[in-house]
Amino acid sequence: MTAETFDVLDPATGELVGRHRTTTEFEVTGAVRRARDCAAWWAGLGFAGRARRLDAWRRRIARGAPELAGLISREMGKPHADAMLEIAMGLEHLAWASRNAARVLGPRAVRPSALTINQKAVVEYRPLGVVGVIGPWNYPVFTPLGSLAGALAAGNTVVFKPSEYTPGVGQWLGDAFREVVPEHPVLQVVTGDGVTGAALCRAGVDKIGFTGSTATGRAVLAACAATLTPVLMECGGKDALLVDADADLAAAADAAVWGGLSNAGQTCLAVERIYVHAAIHDEFVDRVVALARKVKPGAQIGPITMPSQVKIIERHIRDALDRGGRAVLGGTDAVRDRFVSPTILVDVPDDSAAVTEETFGPVLVVTKVEDMDEAVARANNVRYGLGATVFSRRNGRAIAGRLRSGAVSVNAFVAHASVPSLPLGGIGDSGFGRVHGADGLREFAYARATTVQRFPSPLPLTTFRRTAGIDALVRVLVGIRHGRGVPR
Repeated sequence: MTAETFDVLDPATGELVGRHRTTTEFEVTGAVRRARDCAAWWAGLGFAGRARRLDAWRRRIARGAPELAGLISREMGKPHADAMLEIAMGLEHLAWASRNAARVLGPRAVRPSALTINQKAVVEYRPLGVVGVIGPWNYPVFTPLGSLAGALAAGNTVVFKPSEYTPGVGQWLGDAFREVVPEHPVLQVVTGDGVTGAALCRAGVDKIGFTGSTATGRAVLAACAATLTPVLMECGGKDALLVDADADLAAAADAAVWGGLSNAGQTCLAVERIYVHAAIHDEFVDRVVALARKVKPGAQIGPITMPSQVKIIERHIRDALDRGGRAVLGGTDAVRDRFVSPTILVDVPDDSAAVTEETFGPVLVVTKVEDMDEAVARANNVRYGLGATVFSRRNGRAIAGRLRSGAVSVNAFVAHASVPSLPLGGIGDSGFGRVHGADGLREFAYARATTVQRFPSPLPLTTFRRTAGIDALVRVLVGIRHGRGVPR
């Protein structure tokens, strides 16, 4: 990367995909200023006006989906069919946000208390102004669309910095938006690496929506702290899959393989740890190995997008083996220059890197447990808390209720992320705040409370004209409503 441009290379071949400008700090500040200038116009369109524009954007993305999927595949490496699936899921969330913003964020009456019965009370959610969105490379459409849809539907203008690995995808989305909203720069795209992202944090936006690694999230949070810019943090994960003795083994094994190996394991919500009841452990491992053996790099899964991640994956595998773990499929030989073949590890100690750190590669650690009490305890024994999956015919919901994570899916992998009305986000090192659903819309708005006095209060409390008789009556009311008698 130079001071002016940077190259994007196909991670599978190393060939040049595109060359992009590095947006300077001065230009980032200018983009935020332009977004501020047109924020009132976009908010003034109202929910219905914005919904029409967002629906037109959604239709434009849908019409160009094959082209966009090809760009995703070239820039970050996932198979074209998986890229199309990503786009389809993203469009569902965009549709939900545009259709439900008025219901979730619009004015609604709330009941006053007994002492404020003379007031009409209303709450509504107003746009923050200008939102900065910093997107990831592993799902360069689905993931940023969660923040973009919520922020735009809520009435904010947006400055979007896609990952430096997938800037073309971000530019494509921005160009498509300008086609349907040509009047003002409501959605602008700035490109570059972490320096550009830091500039966006300092540029005076009203909130940052960030998705990326926990380490990068800490840097973003530190940059935003200087200006008290609030941040939505969707960071990494170390998600667990729990398989009880009564589970549908075929379905659980299929979910484990897809959940851990799709997108070459480069998913925040990827299954990385599996805790299996001892009664069915061996059969489950056999099923997983048989399925995973059919997953071929360069066909069903793509390359490792970030070259630096290959060394991390190799370190995790080697550390697990050095500590007494066994590779029942793959191993250190599975790690090549750009591609990593599926690796299944067993007998791995809980303090190994493959259990405690995010691997972000096609590696599954399968651990035998005596019961689901042990499974829950070990699943919760990490710093992360993004998502989890449970397979059990009889006790799935009970087991799920004991897991420390932002979401849990029972008898299906990551179903919670595909339901547009559900929030998505984590706790602990997985971040804070939510995208998707009503919670995701409210992340990009502030609650505004309004009261209108309907008639004078029969008990004038907030005035110096208040009498001793009224004070005595207040004491009686407090005792009746909140105590067992009249306070002395």
